[in-house]
Amino acid sequence: MVETVQLHDFIEVEYTGKLPEGVIFDTTHEDIAKKSGIFSQKTKYTSHVICVGEGHILPGIDTKIIGKEVGKEYTLELESAQAFGKRDIKKMRIVPLNTFREHNLKPQPGLQIDVDGEIGIVSSISGGRVIVNFNHPLAGKDVIYNITLKRKITDIKEKMEYYLSTTFRIKKEAIKVTLADNKASIEVPFILPQQFFDAMSKRLQEIIGLTEVQITGKQTSQTAAQI
Repeated sequence: MVETVQLHDFIEVEYTGKLPEGVIFDTTHEDIAKKSGIFSQKTKYTSHVICVGEGHILPGIDTKIIGKEVGKEYTLELESAQAFGKRDIKKMRIVPLNTFREHNLKPQPGLQIDVDGEIGIVSSISGGRVIVNFNHPLAGKDVIYNITLKRKITDIKEKMEYYLSTTFRIKKEAIKVTLADNKASIEVPFILPQQFFDAMSKRLQEIIGLTEVQITGKQTSQTAAQI
C-alpha cells in the first residue's frame, strides 16, 4: 500500500539545498557537507523530523511534499518567496555605534550579531552609524532541494518529543512525556507564561488527536548574551 504525506504528518527527512548554479549551502549529510566545503564541527549531520504544515521547514517544502510518497526522493524547485523570502529594504537597519561599544564589540562588515533575538549581519559602517542587514543571506534567491521522505512517525510520545524539541530547540531527552488514557502530561526544562503553555498544549492536542495535553515547566539556570 502506497503511503503518502498528509498535513500534520510527522515525517523523518534528509535533504540537501543548493542554488540553481549548483552551489550547496545546506545538507543533512556529513559527506556532502565535507565535499562541498560547508562542513562545520558545530553542526550535527543527521535526518530531521518535521510536522508537515507547522513551519518546521521552508514554506515551499512544507507545501510541496503533501501528497508525495513516503520512502522516495524528490527534487523541489523553490522560488525565493517559498524559500528564504524576498529581500526587504525595511530589514536594513541602523544600529548606533555606541550599542556595539557598550557590548565591547568592534563592528566590521560581515560580523553576525544578535539584536533582541534577531540575527543580522553588519553591512557597512559610516561615522557613528552601523548598517545591519537582517535579511536572510539567501533572501531573494531561488533554491533547489533534494529531499528524501524516509519514514512517517506514528508513535504519539515520539511525535510530541520531536514537536517540542523542534519548536523550543532543545534536546528530545530534556522533554518528559507521560501518556495515559489518551491524555498526555509533559514537562519541559524551562518556565514560560502559563498562557503560552496552554496554547501549545491545545495545538498539540489538535495535531495529534488526544483528549487532553498538559505542559508544565521546570526552572533551570540559563544565561544568554546579546545586543
